[in-house]
Amino acid sequence: MTIFYRRLPQFDYLRPQTIEAALQALSDDEPVRNQVFSGGTDLIPKLKSRAIKAPPQVIDLKGIPGLDYIAFSPDEGLRLGANAIIREVARAEAVTSRYKALAEGAALIASNQLQHRGTIVGNICNAVPSADSAPPLLAHDAVVVCIGRNGERRVPIADFFVSAGVSCLKAGEIVREIHVPTPAAGERSVYLKLAARGRMDLAVVGVAAAAVVEQGVFRRVRIALGSAAPVPIRATQAESYLDGKPATEEIIEEAAVIAAANTRTRSSHRASGDYRRDMIEVVVRRALGQVSGVAVSAEAQLQ
Repeated sequence: MTIFYRRLPQFDYLRPQTIEAALQALSDDEPVRNQVFSGGTDLIPKLKSRAIKAPPQVIDLKGIPGLDYIAFSPDEGLRLGANAIIREVARAEAVTSRYKALAEGAALIASNQLQHRGTIVGNICNAVPSADSAPPLLAHDAVVVCIGRNGERRVPIADFFVSAGVSCLKAGEIVREIHVPTPAAGERSVYLKLAARGRMDLAVVGVAAAAVVEQGVFRRVRIALGSAAPVPIRATQAESYLDGKPATEEIIEEAAVIAAANTRTRSSHRASGDYRRDMIEVVVRRALGQVSGVAVSAEAQLQ
């Protein structure tokens, strides 16, 4: 049983007004010294439950103006600032009209209250396998823009997750924004989540799929899996199998089998690895059916 204390442990609270001031507050030689947050929807409960040791300093990025942007242009694609709120991302016209999987994933993160406080950047920086924004960002080929005292580096999101709860962020770095390329003409995407209580629970399996179907043939297919393995991953073997093949129920069925068979699933108190593997096949089949417009059999539907 998790015990929540009435008071937070003691730490210094910093609210810098610029990115430069935030970076200055971070320690290069002691990466666990200070904690950075924007929404605080994960950090604060961990501190209250004493799940993590209180750092000497907690650095709140919400005081930095101009980091809450949700910007799109055909040339640059979508840019989400570090303080872009989950609920606003889920409802932004630039997202709902072009990045349907991301809009759906954001809308399924936690509760209304947390969506109005938490950020998409924070959702991925936690690096938990079940983050609902991670599979859509993988399927949309997102890039994470990290900044530190030594400058900026751009990390493909497939390389951002190192292990469960661990990202590739270096000591003294913060994520400034997430960049998502402009989708190809005719691309459709979807995010489906299997969970005991829907949006109010962590995903047992989450699947994002994006594809272009030209004259009944699969092109540019991306399939991303969340909560299935220790980190969010792409189902690359299934993607390769689909490329150039006709969009039929039989082809989709085989791709779903390939995706499940080639995933090293994890077990947790929510589901066994075997159950997750079975559900990957079901959810991938359904997701591919939606992006291709191919009707799948009744047994492929989520119960």
